[in-house]
Amino acid sequence: MSEAEVSVSTAETSPILRTLSIEVGERRVKKAFDRAYRDLAKQVRVKGFRPGKAPRSVLERMYGAGLAEELEKSLVQETLLEAVKQSGVEPVSEPDIQSKPPLADAPFAYTAAIEVKPPITLPALSGLPATRPAVVVEESEVDAEIEQLRERRAPLVDVGDDTPAAIGHQITIDYRGTLDGDPFEGGSAENAVLELGSGRFIPGFEEQLVGARVGEEVTVRVSFPDDYPAEDLAGKDAVFEVTVRGLQHKETPALDDEFAAGLGYENVETVEQLRARLRENLEKERTEAADQEARKTVVDALIERTPFEVPPGMVQRRLTQRLEMAHQQLGQFMPHEELHQQLGRWQEEWRPDAERDVRESLLLEAVADAQEFDASADEVTARIEEQAAEQGTAPDRLREMYDSRGLMAGLESQIREEKALEFLLAGAKVEETTGT
Repeated sequence: MSEAEVSVSTAETSPILRTLSIEVGERRVKKAFDRAYRDLAKQVRVKGFRPGKAPRSVLERMYGAGLAEELEKSLVQETLLEAVKQSGVEPVSEPDIQSKPPLADAPFAYTAAIEVKPPITLPALSGLPATRPAVVVEESEVDAEIEQLRERRAPLVDVGDDTPAAIGHQITIDYRGTLDGDPFEGGSAENAVLELGSGRFIPGFEEQLVGARVGEEVTVRVSFPDDYPAEDLAGKDAVFEVTVRGLQHKETPALDDEFAAGLGYENVETVEQLRARLRENLEKERTEAADQEARKTVVDALIERTPFEVPPGMVQRRLTQRLEMAHQQLGQFMPHEELHQQLGRWQEEWRPDAERDVRESLLLEAVADAQEFDASADEVTARIEEQAAEQGTAPDRLREMYDSRGLMAGLESQIREEKALEFLLAGAKVEETTGT
């Protein structure tokens, strides 16, 4: 397609919107109509004419309106990309097209409203305020981590038949529930396992088993909550005949070097080494969280000082990405209707965060441009190797995937934005907070 067949004029509708007025030459439009009618004549059978021999005038009368609508779409598809290239406009979202069906003996004109990146005037980048929580790990927190490890490693052991059930015990029961003397669906089970105090059963059920011994039968009377998911049970009184089949408790292992060595941590053979490793893990976790908070607050400061209009299409694309990810993650766990209702709520709830994400990305890109940061070939290779190691795949295979899916530019942009963020932090006025 030669440029002479398409002419374009560009108008700045707003700082983030360009309107392209596009005209496709009459000669190209006529060729499109001629080709379309030739193809149509081969495909349709018209009474009174041999296949492929129906006159164009007959085809126009029978199929003209529908054919013009099809050509409207195809001419836009064929010429839009070339028109955008001619204009020099760089779209950031799908254009909004306004057009009407073409005529065979006239040029075809349409408009494309195209969102573009906003102009950004950066403020002074040195001395932006930021906050970073102080990284503190108390001995009591290390103790709590150790107790959680001991709890998770505690084996279950049978208690004596004469031992009464207590909160924290794991009890095995048979039960049969009735409403007004009649059994109900889901109200009976055998060898059900329950940790007393866990709150898994109906309110009041577990408490009435405290003090029971193995072999005893207990009558439990409860009321289903008014908001109970099964509507036929909500708010109703029930009676359960319960038989205690077994009772166990966790036997917390001793805190000694044998316990520490058996946890599987590399180079941990003693309790002291375990304490040091847990402290190191907590400090690393909190350092990462503190660094993230510093990054967020310095960007917040930059956002506050840099007003600009954000293209709605970019926000919608970011929001759609988040919603699609949520759909993939939750689709197998939630009923279809319930999931789509939730996604509808998130559509509005997540919009402000999506806008902030886009605003941050545009600002960091502007900083990277201003500082002339780039992503070198070595940096891209290193990032691909790092991600490949995390994913357990070969770097060459991952690079091929990036290339085939057009994701390399996004990876390079990510590296540039990270450099911009570190630049802002290096020059920021960071206040350390204690969180008190």
